[in-house]
Amino acid sequence: MIELSFRNILPLFFPWSAHPICLPASWGEIFNSIINFIKHSFASQKISRAVIGVSGGIDSTVALYLLSRALPKENIFPTHLPFFSEEFNYTKTFSEETGIPAKNFLTFSIKKIVEETAKELKIADNGSLDEKIRYGNLMPRSRMMFLYDLAKKNRSLVCGTENKTEDLLGYFTLHGDSASDIEPIAHLYKTQVRGLARHLKVPQEIIGAAPSAGLWKGQTDEGQFGFSYEEADQVLDLFFEKKYQTKKIISLGFKNTKKILNLVEANSFKHKVPYRTVRLEFSQY
Repeated sequence: MIELSFRNILPLFFPWSAHPICLPASWGEIFNSIINFIKHSFASQKISRAVIGVSGGIDSTVALYLLSRALPKENIFPTHLPFFSEEFNYTKTFSEETGIPAKNFLTFSIKKIVEETAKELKIADNGSLDEKIRYGNLMPRSRMMFLYDLAKKNRSLVCGTENKTEDLLGYFTLHGDSASDIEPIAHLYKTQVRGLARHLKVPQEIIGAAPSAGLWKGQTDEGQFGFSYEEADQVLDLFFEKKYQTKKIISLGFKNTKKILNLVEANSFKHKVPYRTVRLEFSQY
């Protein structure tokens, strides 16, 4: 199996950058590696069914397409869990593109459960930014309740849709969209997910759409960040993979380097919790 470590061999072309992120193999080889990973993971658990939350965004679409190439199509249950009234009509398009039976596509509104929970907790969706984020975080946590119940009902694994950029930035909700049983694209930066989407022939309107976690109306990831995924991916690759110092990265022209790495640091606690084990050194207290 190919090790997906993002060093050397084939560059993923960024026309705006002199410092491209590198891929270890062709898209076809990366595709085959992910398919083998999915097949092995499900076989090792003796489970052949998958539940996946589908938002209409590129990450969940790519993950869905990959599942459809790795598992029996009748064993995949894509589930749309909208909060806002506008819903994307994905069933016909995705059923035709993936071969997953239309009857397997499910839709449940989370609006009522989120609103009732927010009311009990006295969280205003139009309050301060902190309150808006708290309100928004109720959405992915509510979705996971639905997905894991469906997984229990159908004896399935929950397929996650997180990418490497979101993981490094800490741009996820603990016990919400970070909860999953398998993560097929978590080793790919956001811009690399776009490359794989093109290889999979995902519809261009999905590839070109502004990424959004849907935390509130009009919210976009890049608008909330204050920087683009293209810049973030290159900064993160230079910092984590190539071990460049912050000053060196800034000198290469990435003006939002400090903002990107500050977000990494601010959310680093998400990678440390929960604290599960009492270690020997604690006995001195």
